[in-house]
Amino acid sequence: MKVNEAMSPDATPTALLTHAFRLIHDADALLIAAGAGLGVASGLPDFRGPQGFWRHYPGLAAAGLNLREVATPATLLRQPELAWGFYGHRLRQYRATQPNPGFAHMHRWGQAKPQGWAVFTSNIDGQFQKAGFHQDDGPIQECHGSLHFLQCVRPCSDLIWPAHGFAPPVDEARCRLLGPLPRCPRCGALARPNIVMFDDLHWLDHRTQAQADALKAWRQALPRAGVVLEIGAGTAIPTVRAFSEGRVHEGWSLVRVNPDVKLLRTPRTVHLPMRASAFFEAMATPEVSNGAHKKLAPWTR
Repeated sequence: MKVNEAMSPDATPTALLTHAFRLIHDADALLIAAGAGLGVASGLPDFRGPQGFWRHYPGLAAAGLNLREVATPATLLRQPELAWGFYGHRLRQYRATQPNPGFAHMHRWGQAKPQGWAVFTSNIDGQFQKAGFHQDDGPIQECHGSLHFLQCVRPCSDLIWPAHGFAPPVDEARCRLLGPLPRCPRCGALARPNIVMFDDLHWLDHRTQAQADALKAWRQALPRAGVVLEIGAGTAIPTVRAFSEGRVHEGWSLVRVNPDVKLLRTPRTVHLPMRASAFFEAMATPEVSNGAHKKLAPWTR
């Protein structure tokens, strides 16, 4: 079946995956749009709903605090040990977590593209960089910032600095920071993660804006639109989905992978209701790749 032919909505899973394979393979450029579901495949927690959040933070469950109440500048100022207990635990977890095999698949696919790759992610975990995606090879936009960088809580200046020297000891049962609070090197005030929080008026976004400018420049320099591979992007905070759909309006193809989506198959769009780990495993099978091309592409071997 040719890519420009109409497709039946009740196509088999293998046919849907084969079409996704073809869209990714045939594109000259790969734009990865990643949400929290990608990190779940690496073992990072899923905060879906209060119960999902409290399952990972029993100390906050005992206090009756949900994610939207903890992840705010107001809580950071009012209860800094508690807020940094939460963020400190996440920072330690991100540092200890190894990227799942899907990152290696995406990196190989992107490296094989004539026009290269780019990343747009709402994840603040730094997993793409840890998996070998480097800014020198392609633009990476962390649209919500990165927990691996800090800023002044006031802020006293536009300084953003790496969190390399901060190794927070945390009482996980109580969700409390046990060591000294991080401080701004310029004014000595409390430091905070350089991420956008709920009800946040003081996030320094110039690092993320520079990333956004680099990604936009990459897109504008392309001779033609490529394919967006959207992985694990939900609807609770639809930043990644909105970004992907914006690219579709510019002529990009879209492969959307999320267990909550409904099946959708058009000439330039595939929605696959499956988890990221299952998708990458399926894409590596001969049944899918041979269905798309008689001769396997180098990045599938």
